[in-house]
Amino acid sequence: MKIIEHSYCADLSWVEPFARQLDGKIDGNFIVVPDDIQSGTRYFLECEKGIVAYYIDVKYHKNLHFIQKNPKDDFVGFYYDLTDGEARLMTNNTICDLGRWKYNLAVIDGSLKANYQIKSGSHTYALCIFIQKNKLAAFIKDDTVLFSDLQQITDPKKNTVIRFDRISNDSFHILNDLRKLKVGGPVFDLNLKATVHMLMSNYLKKIARNRIIIQTVKESDIQNIIAMQMFLIENIEGPFPSILSMTEKIKMSETKFKILFKKMTGLTPYSFFMNNKMALAKELLEDGQLSISQISNRLHFSNNSHFTLNFKEHFGLSPKSFMKQL
Repeated sequence: MKIIEHSYCADLSWVEPFARQLDGKIDGNFIVVPDDIQSGTRYFLECEKGIVAYYIDVKYHKNLHFIQKNPKDDFVGFYYDLTDGEARLMTNNTICDLGRWKYNLAVIDGSLKANYQIKSGSHTYALCIFIQKNKLAAFIKDDTVLFSDLQQITDPKKNTVIRFDRISNDSFHILNDLRKLKVGGPVFDLNLKATVHMLMSNYLKKIARNRIIIQTVKESDIQNIIAMQMFLIENIEGPFPSILSMTEKIKMSETKFKILFKKMTGLTPYSFFMNNKMALAKELLEDGQLSISQISNRLHFSNNSHFTLNFKEHFGLSPKSFMKQL
């Protein structure tokens, strides 16, 4: 296992030392890493003073152990991690598995040491946002999010920020849309900055509404709900599975299942299913290989009119009008 000792912060001083640790180099805004370690893209951007975005879309060819120890504690790291494979984060005596269907958002104070291990063969798509705490306070004020304990949240002397969570469905689709763009250049940079602002806004509004309640749910229940999210995604082309069929799989009451699913995702199981089905429909239209009728049949809509109605409810325009804009 290759060990990478490094640091992050809310400016770009960490970039070159980090690249050296990976036996890589800097090329513009890219960190170029040897092919025997990984294939794919690492890209960094200073969105504005005090906010840095770090975009990762790579497949690992070695087991890696990242040891993060930061020289500054004036920032918070938001780690949106949609890894397919095996990844584990250890910090502040807490160990959790990260990935698309596990905990996929870690919010960690810059003062904390962190260990991140990733296994060879894993494919990581992640966006890390490093933001100074005074900038975080500005985000809260700009979004008019009401926090009675704002100073405690952003003052390193009064609070050490650490949280493991599941991202919202909206945030997942924001990240997925970013992934479709060619990395690098003014257009991508503009979209990356916009993504950072949207993710921060979504997250802060979410915690202001007290919707992040992972810490109050039993780990076994979390795993069961995540398993059913995976089940819905795996069956996304078919009709919506019944609530009863899902609860029988995990031996949970229907009432408890509905409550926990909504607490963890912000959506009912059916809304979660339809949002992801519509996202797939949008991708199939963008791909241009299938007709509207073929997509409607593939996704098991009763007819084209039903598909059109659902698509328009989600995206504000019909599939035909959407295709004309491509």
